[in-house]
Amino acid sequence: MTKIPNSLALPLQIKPRKTGRTSIIDYGPDSMGWTGENGVVDLLSCAGNYIDFAKIYALNSLLIPLQSLKRIVALYNDADVVCYSGGILFEYAHCKGDVMGMLKFLVEIGFKAMELSENYISLSADERNRYFDQCKKAGISVIYEFGRKNPEAEISLEELESLITAVLDQGIEHIILEESEITMTAKKNPSVLKELAKKDWFKDIFVEADPFRFPQNHLSLFQDFGTQVNLANIAPGQALRLEGYRQGIGRAVDYAIFKQFGI
Repeated sequence: MTKIPNSLALPLQIKPRKTGRTSIIDYGPDSMGWTGENGVVDLLSCAGNYIDFAKIYALNSLLIPLQSLKRIVALYNDADVVCYSGGILFEYAHCKGDVMGMLKFLVEIGFKAMELSENYISLSADERNRYFDQCKKAGISVIYEFGRKNPEAEISLEELESLITAVLDQGIEHIILEESEITMTAKKNPSVLKELAKKDWFKDIFVEADPFRFPQNHLSLFQDFGTQVNLANIAPGQALRLEGYRQGIGRAVDYAIFKQFGI
């Protein structure tokens, strides 16, 4: 069996990774990274070791033929990648008054996790906790996303910390910060991002990147939070190169891997 010589091996983390985790957004057959069943097979064979979570985009769970969707979800699950439905599906089900029907559907498809977001809707603490309980009873783990798609002000650390603490207290361990919130805060009050990175709970948080501004936005997040920041919203076609950037590989990071040799 051919192996990489120990002298050349990169310091890669073995899953389940604690830091430097990557959550991709599976758009389906799309210019942002062609997936579908065959595309997911190819993606996972090359980059599966560096993908920790995979979100099925928006309402694609209702658009993709169900047998194909089942096979896609199974491929991710079998590769030790947590596959979850996007928060827009939850918000749509909430507006339709049938979150329980959505949960039954997700279980039948093979999902083990879902994103619960408040991008467009607003939930009271009681409503949010009630939904958390419903998901747990259905056997679906929750990924909570904080933030609006169209925020009107920068992130309030006090408000964010209060909400994240409350969510963590409910046993929700995977929390995402909405990309639009990060972008607005970076423009209006970038010092907030520096303070955010100092919080004890930040190590467990995923920060959404903007896949349309790859790699500039992602490198900016590295500057704010370090190369081992957990990143979400990574397009499938960006996952392997992103891992290279974390390792200091690529012109965009000036091949920082050579700094250890004094070059």
